[in-house]
Amino acid sequence: MLLYASMVFFLTSCGGGGENKTTTDTTATDTTAVTAPAETNTIITSPQNMMIAKHKVADFAKWKASYDEHDSMRLVNGIHSYVIGRGMQDSNMVLVAVKVDDITKAKAFAKDPSLKKAMQKGGVTGTPSFSFVTMTFQDTAVINSDIRSRTTFKVKDWNAWQKAFEEGKQERLDNGLTVRAYGHDVDDDHKVVLVTALMDTAKAYAYWKSDMLKKRRAEAGVIGEPERFVYRVVQRY
Repeated sequence: MLLYASMVFFLTSCGGGGENKTTTDTTATDTTAVTAPAETNTIITSPQNMMIAKHKVADFAKWKASYDEHDSMRLVNGIHSYVIGRGMQDSNMVLVAVKVDDITKAKAFAKDPSLKKAMQKGGVTGTPSFSFVTMTFQDTAVINSDIRSRTTFKVKDWNAWQKAFEEGKQERLDNGLTVRAYGHDVDDDHKVVLVTALMDTAKAYAYWKSDMLKKRRAEAGVIGEPERFVYRVVQRY
C-alpha cells in the first residue's frame, strides 16, 4: 500500500503523465455567427417620370460644357440630370435623359425661350425632339456594356404587351440584349419606350432583323415598325 500511495502521488504531481492543465486550447471552434451580406435589389418598379431630349450638336465638348453650366436652371424647374448618350453612327447626335419632379413644369420648360437660347449657345443644330415618359421598370445593376438602344413603338394594349414582353426575357438574353428600362408616354400608354443594353452587338443586330422577333412583336400587339436609336452612354449623374 505504501508503494501504491507513492505511485499515485508521483503521477499526480507530474500532471497525469505530462499533460499541462494550464495550456490554452487554441483549437476551440469559434461559434460566433457570421451574417451574410444582404443582396442589393437593383430593380425599380415605382413609376418614374422622365424627359428625354434628342438633338444634334456641332461640337460635343462645347455643348457638354454649356449643358453643365445650366444645371441650376434645370434644378429650379425640378429637372435632374441622369444620362447622356452619343449616337453610335453619328457621335454628334446626342440623347439626354433627365428625371423630373413635375411633368407639367417639365413640359413648360421644354418650350421655354431660355432653354432654346441655351441650346443655341451650346451649338445645338436643327430642331430638338422632346418626349415625356413614365418608366415603370428600371434595372440599376452595374453591367459591362455602355452601348444602349432606345426603341419606341406603339402597342394595342399596354398590359397585354408587358405580359408578352416579360415572357420573352430569356430569348432577349440569348440574343445579347439586357433590358435596362421600359415605360410609356405620360399621356398615352399605347406609346412604349424601351431601353436595352447590347451585351453582344452582332447577336443583337441579327435578332432585330429576325423572324423570331417579328413574330414575338405581332403576338404582343406591336403596331408598325419600331424606331431605334443606338448610342453609347458617356455620362451618368
